[in-house]
Amino acid sequence: MNTTTPFPVNCPAHDPHPHQPRIIVPAHACDVHAHVCGPQEQYPLIANRLYTPPSATLQDYRHMLDTLGIERAVLVQPSIYGNDNRAMLDALKQDTQRLRGVAVVPFDVTVDELEALHAQGVRGVRCNIVDLKEDKGVLPMAGLKTLAKKIKPLGWHIEFLMHVNEFPDLDVQLAQLPVPLVFGHLGYVPTTATETAGFEGLLRLAKDGQAWIKLTAPYRLTAQEYPYPSTLATAERLMAEVPQRLLWGSDWPHVFIRSGMPNDGDLFNLFAQWVNNPKLLENILVKHPALLYNFS
Repeated sequence: MNTTTPFPVNCPAHDPHPHQPRIIVPAHACDVHAHVCGPQEQYPLIANRLYTPPSATLQDYRHMLDTLGIERAVLVQPSIYGNDNRAMLDALKQDTQRLRGVAVVPFDVTVDELEALHAQGVRGVRCNIVDLKEDKGVLPMAGLKTLAKKIKPLGWHIEFLMHVNEFPDLDVQLAQLPVPLVFGHLGYVPTTATETAGFEGLLRLAKDGQAWIKLTAPYRLTAQEYPYPSTLATAERLMAEVPQRLLWGSDWPHVFIRSGMPNDGDLFNLFAQWVNNPKLLENILVKHPALLYNFS
């Protein structure tokens, strides 16, 4: 019997009615992880994608942000477009003051191409290790070093989508890169895998001031439904050990989700409950994103 999942998976739509936050959100707060998708006739999807999302436009996204009281945002290139960044770049053009972008580019991208992206609001590049067809635990260090050398003069970072628990010498490998590093989804570790060499390496990178960690998408770490109680210990450890290197993002519109579709207001309230410290909350939402994404 074949039990493999057929791809691409059709994704459900986001909840269009976000709940109000239970707290007063500080001015200039930033959502550092969201995607815009569609329309498909304008922005074609790559053939070997894992999922097919419904339309999720910048207008839809701004409605969510306005309801929550979030002023700034970072749009991250989703895997469905490969390195065709047009959907994200067209969205950035509509709000150059409040939006930044993280693009996907090949390792052989030219400096001129990177400078053009910088002028459009891009401040980092994303490297998807989860889908990379490499030996388990092996990073494409030659390509990463080449890319890091090119983006360093721009003040950019490399953002990784990776399960850090799969890389026992994570900090040894990535300490070679001369740019800031960003890791999504609390390190993207299952809640049973935080006591691993890779997660400890991530913490060391953060303590050394090289890594930032996004408090995003707890539903990707567990099979539990909201409020994802098994993720609390991971979040609490990050806030206890590396509070100076944390960011928050909604992961809107929650593509390729395997549990119930969350409400964005509820997700934000869960994050605020995790933090439960007004000064740290302001740092995570305002100060840290301003530094990393060059908001004035």
